[in-house]
Amino acid sequence: MYEGKTRTLFVRYAIPQMIGLLFNSVYMIVDGVFIGNVLGRDSMAAAAVAVPLIEILIALSMAVASGAGILISGLLAQQEKQKALEVFDTALLSAAAIGALVAAGGNLFLDPLAEALGATAQIHAQATEYIRYIVTFSPFLLFSFLLSGLARNDGCPRLAMAALAVGSVSNIVLDYVFMCPLHMGIGGAALATAIGPVFSVLILLPHFLRKTGALYFSVPRVRAAYFWRIAALGVPSFVMEFTIGILTFVYNIAIVRYGYGEIGLAAYLVIGYLMLLFLTLFLGMAEGLQPVFSYFTGAGAAARCRALRRFATVVFLTVGIVCYGGIVLFSHAFFALFNPGDLELIRFAADRSLPYFCGFFLAGYNILMISFWQSTQRTGHALLISLSRSVLVLPLLVAVLPLLWGGEMLWLCHSLSEALTAALAFALHRRQSGAKAGIPAGGVIQ
Repeated sequence: MYEGKTRTLFVRYAIPQMIGLLFNSVYMIVDGVFIGNVLGRDSMAAAAVAVPLIEILIALSMAVASGAGILISGLLAQQEKQKALEVFDTALLSAAAIGALVAAGGNLFLDPLAEALGATAQIHAQATEYIRYIVTFSPFLLFSFLLSGLARNDGCPRLAMAALAVGSVSNIVLDYVFMCPLHMGIGGAALATAIGPVFSVLILLPHFLRKTGALYFSVPRVRAAYFWRIAALGVPSFVMEFTIGILTFVYNIAIVRYGYGEIGLAAYLVIGYLMLLFLTLFLGMAEGLQPVFSYFTGAGAAARCRALRRFATVVFLTVGIVCYGGIVLFSHAFFALFNPGDLELIRFAADRSLPYFCGFFLAGYNILMISFWQSTQRTGHALLISLSRSVLVLPLLVAVLPLLWGGEMLWLCHSLSEALTAALAFALHRRQSGAKAGIPAGGVIQ
């Protein structure tokens, strides 16, 4: 399952997950295109308010999926199939509990939730309508990412890709049906987004029901030790995935604070879509490589793990540089997709996107190192870098730089945050290499 050259393994595991997540990002972008063209700027701002919530849900799911996946791949490498099934059962029950709490709590505290996410009085009603559908269908969103991650760790990366792709395409179709012929407004856009993961789950279920792999549904066997181990190993993934949500939340608040108003929120929504599109490339490749890194850890194949990381570093940096070139050349055309008649919004977004993404190529390196350290159970390193590029450096820069040099510095803070984090990651890696610390032995719990 994990035999072959480094390049072959990269293509077999990183590319399918990247494509699957890319479809997921495309459907969110198409959602924005429909909202902008059919409903206008205020509705785009209302949808922007819900983005951090969606990212929190995805982050929770990926935390459970990655924490369980790291353990499962290591256990399978050691031929501990029964223990792998126990981890699988624990992950499923954990996601079910989280989904039930989000659905119940979200509907109960809908108005305060919208306000906490940054909804202004002008867009509050639309924001709450959008959020209602998201929290109600949240269990399906959680299970779509969890089951796809577990399928990937069960040696089926193409199935995981297909499930995410089908869910994304269905959302695009439903966007048109609900918003155009049925005229359901912002609620229709939210409902399409909420239903998409249902199709992903339906695609993934047969794999686990038919017992075609090492993981399958059975009478649940849960161990508390596995729950806490999943949680500990999944924290860096949660922070890494939630970084998009944290970025959006911090910028939404700062945009209002520095007087950019609804045009700033709408512009950051489309900038956020572009960020999501390119971050998806990095996140997808990193998540796709997790089973391989974890399997090599369990098998004690330190040299193969390091070779894969070196190859991936070159790929990630190259992709980041190419992405910024695309932003420089085509950002106006991209932003025009959302509201072609609003030239002011297009110019505003295009001008701010250049400083916002100038250090973006380093995000790929940061995400790769988080995934590598997490997968090889160096959770402390992974968590430090995850926190650095989200809650440690960025909020500080956003709070200080615009006060010192004006509001326009706000749009440079993201790139500076990634650059400072990359410097820290490189320093940690150099120190680790100098100590000749490869992969910890016996990294899988017994």
